[in-house]
Amino acid sequence: MAELTAIQASQVSGGRDRWSEPLSEAPADGEAALTEALREVLDPELPVSLVDLGLVRGVEFDSGVARVALTFTATACPCMDFIKEDVRDRLGREPWVRSVEIVEVWDPPWTTESITERGRRELARFGVGA
Repeated sequence: MAELTAIQASQVSGGRDRWSEPLSEAPADGEAALTEALREVLDPELPVSLVDLGLVRGVEFDSGVARVALTFTATACPCMDFIKEDVRDRLGREPWVRSVEIVEVWDPPWTTESITERGRRELARFGVGA
């Protein structure tokens, strides 16, 4: 069976219950594993991953602490708390993650140039141009 795109997954299930099972042990590359987990966290308004929308500006992992540099489309984004909660919830599912720290990053500001090619394809499938 072909892998579902983020949009298809959200249409089927609303997103959150499509999160993969946690890894059984700490991966060799914690930052890469965290980034992949964050690909499962969808924007509440557009069913595209935070990573592909360019909202995740960086990920660090050290001694069980996941640090996520996160930006938003606007300083008054009404979904900021939902997004932060989803990031904490998704990464917190991993038994090798002791805590999750989110750092809001506003410089450089988010623009549509921040969207990845994968994100642009997902948006196009949903009928949204970027």
